[in-house]
Amino acid sequence: MVAATESSLIQPASPEALGLDPAKLDRACEIVTSHIAGGYHPGAQLAVARHGKLALYRSFGSATVDPSRLVDKRTLFPLFSNTKVITAAAVWTLVEEGKLRFSDRVAEHVPGFEAHGKKDVTVAHLLTHQAGFPAAEVPPECFTDRERLRRAVCEFKLEWPPASRTVYHRLAAHWVIAVLIEAIIGADYRDEIRQRVIEPLGLAGEMFLGLPEAEDHRAAAMYTPKQSEQWPLDPMVAAPVFRRAGIPGAGGYATARAMAVFYQMMAQGGAWNGVRIVSPRMIDYVTRDFTGDLVDDYTGYPMHRGLGPFSRGLTGHPGLGAIGHPRTFGHSGVGTSYCWADPTSGVSFAFLSNCRRDNAWHNKRMDILSTLVHASILE
Repeated sequence: MVAATESSLIQPASPEALGLDPAKLDRACEIVTSHIAGGYHPGAQLAVARHGKLALYRSFGSATVDPSRLVDKRTLFPLFSNTKVITAAAVWTLVEEGKLRFSDRVAEHVPGFEAHGKKDVTVAHLLTHQAGFPAAEVPPECFTDRERLRRAVCEFKLEWPPASRTVYHRLAAHWVIAVLIEAIIGADYRDEIRQRVIEPLGLAGEMFLGLPEAEDHRAAAMYTPKQSEQWPLDPMVAAPVFRRAGIPGAGGYATARAMAVFYQMMAQGGAWNGVRIVSPRMIDYVTRDFTGDLVDDYTGYPMHRGLGPFSRGLTGHPGLGAIGHPRTFGHSGVGTSYCWADPTSGVSFAFLSNCRRDNAWHNKRMDILSTLVHASILE
């Protein structure tokens, strides 16, 4: 499928025409600019869309510490855990094709996965981080070897019984989802996610799971906080294997515009530009709160997890905005990014940056920016 041109990906419109307060969006941009000036990160992108139109798409600062490499509208940022929702969307399509159920045990599709007590782990357990093996790891040599990857996840060992606790599975659950997709379809999971989600949305030029070497020049570098006026490179992202592997729970690359479009699809009930990815009922189902007020032992607070994204709920969620509607749903990327949609207003939001800040500072930043965008909704 041919990627959409920039002009056809999503049409721009003024905030006023979309019922948004431009002053609130300008204030959000001022805050991002102040953070760059304050040395919190070298660069960023911010996008806000509503009703299928792009109200704001702004680039800030530098893609690398070389100030001549400015962030522009085609700069690709590492998505980290924002990738999880893209991977989950491919699972949603399999469920709607009758190839899978959320209640299916993984071992029904991946023989051998039942080893080490995992026979009762379901697809829903994986997507809600209740599978029971949050610390399990896949060695880098398995990333692009399908058979070795399958053997690696079958060897995962339970740390506690499935559904007895909720603990963020940083990478493990989505590696299992990758193997599950391959077991059902018989093709590489990266290809399936691209063909089922990325290409139908017209995002093939702005969203990647497995960054081609030819696109490296567009990728923002990723840093850790400044030390003695130097920006240390994040060692994981700096490794070529990370960029190429397309790690299903952390390895995506995209622009903020692409993420705003992805969340517009969900805000519009599973369709974008006349192309339906999944049904409205599916979006309604996967964005429900399946874990309620159950505290996630990793984060220390309730995550209100759906089957892919998490939701704000009545008690709130760090980063989704203090005044957001309870139905607001989205995901974060470790200390760097946040993307969400409010289905009641039709607004989608994406912020991407290139320094891994601590979660306390990042969540505060995102709450402020998200609250401003929620406050911009006037009608």
